Amino acid sequence: MEMQSRPKPGESELDLLRFQSQFLAAGTAPAVQLVKKGSRRDGGANLEQSPLREPRDMVTLDNLPDLPPALVPAPPKRARPGPGCPLPEHEDPEEKLSRHDQHITAVLMKIVERDISSVAVNLPVPSGVAFPPVFRRSQSRQGKSSTFGKRSIFAQEIAARRVTEARLSPSGEDVPPQDPPEGTATCQALSPKEHSSQLQWGSHSFQEPHLVTGQGLQGQEAKQEVQRIHEENLARLYTMTPEEILQEQSHLIAQLDPSLVAFLRSHSQTCEQAGEKSTEEQKSRGPAVQVTGGKCTVPVSPSEPRKEELEPRASALALPVTPNKEWLHMDTVELEKLHWTQDLPPLQQQQTQERMQARFSLQGELLAPDVDLPTHLGLHHHGEEAERAGYSLQELFYLTRSQVSQQRALALHVLAQVISRAQAGEFGDRLEDSILRLLLDAGFLFLLRFSLDDRVDGVIAAAVHALRALLVVPGDEELLDSTFSWYLGSVVFPLMPSKEDKEDEDEDEQPTAEKAKKKSPERGGRPPSDLARHDVIKGLLATSLLPRLRYILEVICPGPSVVLDILAVLIRLARHSLEAATRVLECPRLIETVVQEFLPTNWTPVEPGPATSLHRVPCAAAMKLLRVLASASRNIAARLLNNFDLRSRLCRFIAESPQELALPPEEAETLSTEAFRLWAVASSYGQGADLYRELYPVLMRALQAMPKELGTHSPQPLCVQRISSMLTLLTQLTLAASSASEASSDYPKTRLLPFISWTQVSGLKPLVEPCLRQTLKMLPRSEVWYALGSVPTACLLFLGAYYQSWSQQPGVCPEDWLQDMEHLSEELLLPLLHHPTLGNLWEALGHCSPLCNPLSCAPGPEALPSLVSLGCSASCPLLSLASSASPFPFLTALLALFNTLTRLHKGLCGQLAAILVAPGLQNYFLQCVNTMAAPQLTPFSVWALRHEHHLQYLALALAQRVAMLQSVSAPSTALHHSLALILLSRLLPGSEHLAQELLLNCVFQPELLPEKASGGPEAADFSDRLSLGSSKDPGCGRGALLAQACQNLPSIRGCYLSHCSLAQASLLASQAIYQGELQQVPSLLLPVPKEPLLPTDWPFLPLIHLYHRALHTPSGPLSADTMGTTMRTLQWVLVLESWRPQVLWAVPPAARLARLMCVFLADSELFRETPIQHLVAALLGQLCQPEVLAKLNLDCPLPGLASFPDLYANFLEHFEAVSFGDPLFGTLVLLPLQRRFSVTLRLALFGEHVGALRALGLPLTQLPVSLEYYVGPPEDNLDLLQLYFHALVTGALRQDWCPVLYVVAIAHVNNFIFSQDPKSSDDVKTAQRSMLQKAWLLADKGLRRHILLYKLPNADLPEGFELYAQLPPLREKYLQTLTPGVF
Repeated sequence: MEMQSRPKPGESELDLLRFQSQFLAAGTAPAVQLVKKGSRRDGGANLEQSPLREPRDMVTLDNLPDLPPALVPAPPKRARPGPGCPLPEHEDPEEKLSRHDQHITAVLMKIVERDISSVAVNLPVPSGVAFPPVFRRSQSRQGKSSTFGKRSIFAQEIAARRVTEARLSPSGEDVPPQDPPEGTATCQALSPKEHSSQLQWGSHSFQEPHLVTGQGLQGQEAKQEVQRIHEENLARLYTMTPEEILQEQSHLIAQLDPSLVAFLRSHSQTCEQAGEKSTEEQKSRGPAVQVTGGKCTVPVSPSEPRKEELEPRASALALPVTPNKEWLHMDTVELEKLHWTQDLPPLQQQQTQERMQARFSLQGELLAPDVDLPTHLGLHHHGEEAERAGYSLQELFYLTRSQVSQQRALALHVLAQVISRAQAGEFGDRLEDSILRLLLDAGFLFLLRFSLDDRVDGVIAAAVHALRALLVVPGDEELLDSTFSWYLGSVVFPLMPSKEDKEDEDEDEQPTAEKAKKKSPERGGRPPSDLARHDVIKGLLATSLLPRLRYILEVICPGPSVVLDILAVLIRLARHSLEAATRVLECPRLIETVVQEFLPTNWTPVEPGPATSLHRVPCAAAMKLLRVLASASRNIAARLLNNFDLRSRLCRFIAESPQELALPPEEAETLSTEAFRLWAVASSYGQGADLYRELYPVLMRALQAMPKELGTHSPQPLCVQRISSMLTLLTQLTLAASSASEASSDYPKTRLLPFISWTQVSGLKPLVEPCLRQTLKMLPRSEVWYALGSVPTACLLFLGAYYQSWSQQPGVCPEDWLQDMEHLSEELLLPLLHHPTLGNLWEALGHCSPLCNPLSCAPGPEALPSLVSLGCSASCPLLSLASSASPFPFLTALLALFNTLTRLHKGLCGQLAAILVAPGLQNYFLQCVNTMAAPQLTPFSVWALRHEHHLQYLALALAQRVAMLQSVSAPSTALHHSLALILLSRLLPGSEHLAQELLLNCVFQPELLPEKASGGPEAADFSDRLSLGSSKDPGCGRGALLAQACQNLPSIRGCYLSHCSLAQASLLASQAIYQGELQQVPSLLLPVPKEPLLPTDWPFLPLIHLYHRALHTPSGPLSADTMGTTMRTLQWVLVLESWRPQVLWAVPPAARLARLMCVFLADSELFRETPIQHLVAALLGQLCQPEVLAKLNLDCPLPGLASFPDLYANFLEHFEAVSFGDPLFGTLVLLPLQRRFSVTLRLALFGEHVGALRALGLPLTQLPVSLEYYVGPPEDNLDLLQLYFHALVTGALRQDWCPVLYVVAIAHVNNFIFSQDPKSSDDVKTAQRSMLQKAWLLADKGLRRHILLYKLPNADLPEGFELYAQLPPLREKYLQTLTPGVF
């Protein structure tokens, strides 16, 4: 029979399986027989049993699934029965094995982590010692390991003992080792004064070598060689006299480094003093045990010198107790560490103003540098500045990497306390730099991330708490929660950096293919450290933070404080951006864990007192997390409602009153409030309307109980917030009824969504209006009014939404809601307008306004661009927009209601217009108009300014509606128009609808320009005649131009609407939010507020667009569109310059001049048109007024302009090419050439564009500014002076070609050649002499006469300057010295 071949290299597993099948099919006997021995307990086992030859149950891998089967418990294993216990005869072992061994995966088991949910987390126990002791192996033992090689510790100890015994002499004295102890002094530098006592040559100091130790030598002869060298040195010293020794010593000291000599002398004195002190102690106390190198020795007599050298300063240690080798871990004494047992050095008072390292207590308090605290507080340690109490940031960082978990947890806890106090502003200006900036630069963010991966629960809890302290500012959440019920208070800005990342900007400039390659998976994204440098939240999300937090919540099941910290961190991450909220939602099992564990519908009633666990107990923070996530986008809100069964949970927590929930009272109130807010957010998208039918009885019962809850003397804050949130919910549900009517009318066949009908909400007003009346009665009582919070505001907003929805119902008679409005106005609103306390609210607007008080929005000391926060950690001041005493929320809601009523019922405009004449409101508008610039855009300022813009816009919309119906303009009409113009340039992203409405209805409204009908154009002409004394044609004067501009206001409005157009998507989203179109709202997160919607120079925006279009397109014939756009823009700018100059205060005069230059650069023929000429001349006259000209500064950076010299160079080139001597064009060329401006501009003309001088024929009489601005002070740039002289001498600059610059060049050249400043350099003096000699030798006698005899500028003379009749004596004498023989 053929034998099976052995496997060969290269054959696969399939081949092996095929060989096995062939072998089994052949039925041959195996070459090797497996023999199993019998049990040792009974020797009667049969060892001769033949092996089984039947086919075996083979296991193949063909049907092995990719995933393991369901986690079912494996069959229990049973021990094989011994020979004494045979198996039952009726049961076949192979059959039983086949029945139970179903598959190979039956042996796969799940590795289940140990359940530690019931294990309590114990915090470190306070003690008098700062940190527990650390046990380590002694350094001497570690040093022995290198000597004895790789040997066991026991063998090393035995070998060390043998060496010690070998060193001992028969008399019991120690034999000095070959190598001195580590750290001993090997040489001493002696001064001549120390040699006065003549050394004892046989003393102990010379028994062994100190300078040559023999380290580094190997072999048995090393010690003999060292001893031989030592004996030679001693013999040499014996033969020398003391004078020779001192001479050699001085020679040696001269060759050494002085610092080394000083160190050796000080070391010698220290050792000598220590030796004397030790000798005195031995004499006084007798024989004592001394610790040296870890061995205990007893000296023979006190006077005998020691054989061994101690470590430096070892004998000087004043230890509180003498170490004993019998003590634990004291077999090897480390003298350096024994210094720790000494008393602390005295605290030194700071004598200078030098900066000192900040130190903090265990509670995060900043300790004063001179504070002296007892040591039992645990604030002293053995690091730097041991005498000072407290821990520095560097030391705390070091402790976070300790091997002791208690130290890591304590360090993280202290850092969290430091961060919390820093964000609260407790440190103030006591620290030079920001604590947060220092921590983030040091890598604190990733230290926290690493600590979250710790195995110790206490460290994880401390890391989570520190992460919350870093990311979450408690005041921010309190502010956003308290303002949720304000006018559009649920719509907020994302808390993300507004500045673009530089690398992102570079990526935007790269080609698309290169950008895609950079972001490809193969190359990977940017590392978290780079992301965190620009955005801390992005950097954290890149470190897989969310899965780790989910693991902590789901598996570790931490305590209540850790759960609340994690939920607060998740809320802060969700507020960052839509991207971050989406990542939180899509993190596997994160939201499922939050909903199932912390928002259960059934739970065990919570006992009073601190909770031991929050799992399976409703938590308000979890509901708030879902609400913040839903605010990010409509899609997230729909996914939360549909995928996580939030409808049943909302019903569960709203159906019962807070008193009936089996929770602590405060937690129950907060949970109910957050449930109302989550439902309100969902209703903002038109979602969750089906819940209204189910919870209608609950809402009616809550509305009926509102007057009773608000009727108490001092309403509870949590109860007030719950009522406000419920009213906000009813407002959104009422708007949903309005959206339902619009959707049903526009798309009657697509009404598939569960909308709310008007009949379902029509009965809410009779329940809300009494609540409003009751709260308005508390207006005179300021304390109770402030305690009511936003309840009156929410009531007013509900009434506005109610009337808006009522008016849009198709089957309702208009007479019903018109009469209801009149009834409300007569009984409630008009009496409110005449209430004296309402006037106090108007007066408080200016005090609480962030626009009138820019410093109130200044960023705090801990504000970081990479970690955005509102900066509301400290309590808001009493007079602030965010304070409880702020009048902004109530007055904004009141104006919103008035706008709704006047828009629907124009007959109420006259009655409700009384609100606009309130003295406090007028004063507030004046302050806003006279404010030069808006506050710096910070996270808090953009939030506050948005709410202030709402009040201003609603007031202006009401004023515009009233002005349209009045025949005579009100005195405050011009003020309202100025405020509308200023507000347009300050609106932030998200307010696109307001900007569109201002452009359509306010800014270009003729009714808001009372100057047109009150003699404004005539007054402008009269002012020009008085100031300029000009006698222009009345048809082209400024008055006629203004009158024509007022007639063209509709076309001007169309021009600006086309050039100031906003992004269409942003505009539609903003319109949906402000108009209550719930089905069109995409998100309640606004765009990032990087800058205002329109630039401050928006009136010049069409000119800028024409200029940029001219740069990218070739010039052609003048189009009617270009001509019309330019004319309308100049007309509107002229109106603003003449009647609204405060609007252009934010635009520097230099920027206005640059925008006028764009008129000439936009087209080659545009400036020749007569209307354009007249308008530019009028604007140039306004720009050249003395008060404006004094502010003209061309050297400072200009908004929207990279470099004015570059623009001027382009302007000169264009002038030289197409001007043909146009006087107006030349005036703009000459205006920047004044002496006070940069010399670069004058060098550009006289150096690179000298040919343009021939076209600058502007007469001196038409120069709009004084000639003194050009000739004084004297020019000091040598290059420009030489160009002046060269242009005069070569004839490039002539009086008849360019009279203005001719005078300028003559004046400066004359002053230069006759200046005799002794401080002038040699080059300047040489140039003066050369220029004067050349001027004297000029063939042109007229030019020579002008250069030499120039006296003063005079624009009234034909030449433009006065001349001397003859040279003054001093100048004549100076000229004779340079040109001898001429006179």
